[in-house]
Amino acid sequence: MEDTPTRSSRVWTVPNLLSMGRLAGVPVFLWLVLGPEADGWALALLMLSGITDWLDGYLARRLNQTSQLGQILDPVADRLYILAVVIGLAMREIIPWWVAVILPLRDLLLWGLVPLLRTRGYSALPVHFLGKAATFNLLYAFPLLLLGDGDGVVATLAKVFGWAFAWWGIGLYWWAGILYAYQVFKLLRTTERWQQPHPADGRHDDVSRDVNRDVSGEVGGDA
Repeated sequence: MEDTPTRSSRVWTVPNLLSMGRLAGVPVFLWLVLGPEADGWALALLMLSGITDWLDGYLARRLNQTSQLGQILDPVADRLYILAVVIGLAMREIIPWWVAVILPLRDLLLWGLVPLLRTRGYSALPVHFLGKAATFNLLYAFPLLLLGDGDGVVATLAKVFGWAFAWWGIGLYWWAGILYAYQVFKLLRTTERWQQPHPADGRHDDVSRDVNRDVSGEVGGDA
């Protein structure tokens, strides 16, 4: 148990390096899409990003290299890739601008809740499976929509499946955001203001359990 704080504060781990590589690929993707319009290379970069998104979490668990930095880098990389893709595709007129606005708008909503969380001693919102499912759908949708920007049977099928993933992804993205917001306001009602926040006091885990319980309740209620 003595080495837990050291392990959680490590920076140079394999999962963190993968996440840093994903972050470095964001401006490269935008340049490929908006500059030379090298869609093939842009698609390859998105596929590589999707693989490393799964791989960094797998390796963090398998190699026991979970870290505080990794818990920040992974969702930040996801958000930045989604933002870069929607901006790039909207500027190419592959998707309408309302799609490019509605997704970052949800993230702005959640970022606006973070100061409220800090008044109760929490540093960040927990990640639950519904948010990951939304990101999964979106990261499949946008490469397909990029591939669908053309003629022929393959492009037509890619566009159809791309929009199917996009609609599911947008819906789940906002559903997850609403659940996050609900959990924050529930926390504000039931938790006293905390004067000396400390990131290792276990409160984050309590919120994670509450959010997952709320999501499970919502899903279970639909069954």
